[in-house]
Amino acid sequence: MKRRFLGRTGISVSEICLGTMTFGTMADESTSIACLDEAFEAGVDFIDTAEIYPVPPDRKYAGASEEICGRWLATKPRDAVIVATKVAGPGGGWYLGPVRNGKTSLDRHHIERAVEGSLRRLQTDYIDLYQTHWPDPATPIEATLEALDRLVEQGKVRAVGCSNQDAHGLMKSLWMSDRDGVTRYETIQNNFSILQRSFEKGLSKVCREENVGLLPYSPIGGGVLSGKYLGGKWPAGARFSRYREGSTRTQTMTARFINERTSETTQRVAEIADGLGISPVTFSVAWTLTKDFVASTIIGVTSLAQLAEHLAASDVALPSEAVAAIDALSSEIRNPME
Repeated sequence: MKRRFLGRTGISVSEICLGTMTFGTMADESTSIACLDEAFEAGVDFIDTAEIYPVPPDRKYAGASEEICGRWLATKPRDAVIVATKVAGPGGGWYLGPVRNGKTSLDRHHIERAVEGSLRRLQTDYIDLYQTHWPDPATPIEATLEALDRLVEQGKVRAVGCSNQDAHGLMKSLWMSDRDGVTRYETIQNNFSILQRSFEKGLSKVCREENVGLLPYSPIGGGVLSGKYLGGKWPAGARFSRYREGSTRTQTMTARFINERTSETTQRVAEIADGLGISPVTFSVAWTLTKDFVASTIIGVTSLAQLAEHLAASDVALPSEAVAAIDALSSEIRNPME
């Protein structure tokens, strides 16, 4: 398993990170622990979770993923695992909160309460990478950064990052960190895949110029690039099979991820991957690792079989012709998720 650094931190992590968004619902605890064990044995020492995981429509289980990770983490030497988690902030509209009642924000009060809850559920006394899950337009960025800086000073957090942020928000936060002499965002966790390349329009340049590492989530487009939804199929238990039966919001998300353009892109990706003798999943994850601004790609699985396909990406060196073929495809089928 190859390794990369998280921004300027000096923290070295496996180039594949195991995400835990499905742990506690789509993957029960025994399966989740088995996946954690298997990934760790394969060289993955970086796990990513959040106080609101698992995600909707199972909101009532928020915090369960951290608890599962905590029970697993207690069986390992603490310094052998790099743990990343997130404070919800406004939650992008998702947050309900058995973790905390009512709405939340990225002010000092909520951040300090959130980190204590995460530390308790994770059964640890520090978090390696603490991330703001969603921007909070109602709270000044400098107030958020000052609160995060206190956590670093207290030794509860080693480094901080952001998630679901745009180029303006990232640059503004970096400028304020420099101005005020407080901790800065060393990573950004955003949606990035062959189906969703908007990160390259501006954020990738910020990452390169400012040495901020991207932690891509949904590298296989929420499972779409696996091909399991092709031909009008809706596999039982799959994320979007569940989402299309859910709220208006999850139905809208389903339509964004699964449509004529994403299906055509998926079919073409499958053909390119087949020509290389690898699965579309392995190809799609390996493609994200060709980007110099990527620090570690976050994979999400619900079974050991899925895990094996994802981990195989670390052993794949995509030929330049394959990367060029994806660029040509992206130019031909613009914005498949829009």
